[in-house]
Amino acid sequence: MGPVRGGVILSLLPGVAWAQDCAVQRPGWDGAPVSAVQEAVYLASSPAALVLFLGTVAAIRFKSHWGTLAVVLGWTAFATFLTMLAPASRSAATVEGCVGSPALFIGIIAAICVGMIIYTAPPIKGR
Repeated sequence: MGPVRGGVILSLLPGVAWAQDCAVQRPGWDGAPVSAVQEAVYLASSPAALVLFLGTVAAIRFKSHWGTLAVVLGWTAFATFLTMLAPASRSAATVEGCVGSPALFIGIIAAICVGMIIYTAPPIKGR
């Protein structure tokens, strides 16, 4: 393969040179690929997640069935936004490497939601 054809093929691959999406998604990105743990920490520190964490703590503290329902629906909406309703620039930034997979974060919030539902469930009569 000649240098011209190789250069054309490499220019078509996403990389740091096409960092317009990364400038939108992660303005201070240093060029290193983002891991799932780093993405989980980034998503957990977002304002929406912090509000939902406060709602989670309040629902658990007061052992509220309806509060748990509201918080679980909020977490579901947040996870849906991250996976299905996210802007196209997020998927392009994932390909470039400045946005990691949200799978670990979604797994953690799913475990929290299941634990909240089990904890706030009404006791079974006759036991």
